Amino acid sequence: MRILGIDPGVATVGFGVIESDRGHQQMMQYGAITTSAGLPLATRLVQIADDLEELIRQFKPDEIAIEELFFSKNITTGIAVAHARGVILCTAERLQVPIYEYTPMQVKQAVVGYGLADKHQVMDMTRRLLKLKAIPRPDDAADALAIAICHARSATSLLRRQDSDVTQTI
Repeated sequence: MRILGIDPGVATVGFGVIESDRGHQQMMQYGAITTSAGLPLATRLVQIADDLEELIRQFKPDEIAIEELFFSKNITTGIAVAHARGVILCTAERLQVPIYEYTPMQVKQAVVGYGLADKHQVMDMTRRLLKLKAIPRPDDAADALAIAICHARSATSLLRRQDSDVTQTI
C-alpha cells in the first residue's frame, strides 16, 4: 500500500510518501509544500491545493493520512491551519483518494509506543523505522512520515479488516 502522510499548515505543508507491505515500511519521498507569507490566504490555499494535486498524481497514493487539528496556544494559527486542512481534505476527496485522520497522540503511540513521547523521540523513531541516515528535514516532512507510519500500522490492524472474525465478534 502506498501512503501519503500530510502534516498540514499554511506556510509549510509537510508530506511523506511511504510504501507499506506486510508490516515493513519504506520511504519513497518526503518534502514540503511552502507558501510565501506575503501572499493573501486564498492564494496560498490555491497553491497548496495545486501542489497537493500534483503530488497525488505523481505518487498515486492508495490512501492519505493527515494529522487532526490540534489547538495549543495560538488560536489564530490554528484557524489558518484549519483552512489548509480543509483544502487538503477537499483535494483528496476530489481526486477520490481515501483520507484518514490521526491525533498527535495516536501518531506518537504508533511510532514510539508512548502517546506522550516528545517530538525528538518521534523524529528519531521515524528515522529508525524507515532506515534513514538522518532525520528528515524540514520537521514538517518528518512529521508527515510519522503520520504515514501511523496509518500503515493502523491499516494492518485486524480491527480495520472488513472480513475479519475479530470485527464480527466485537
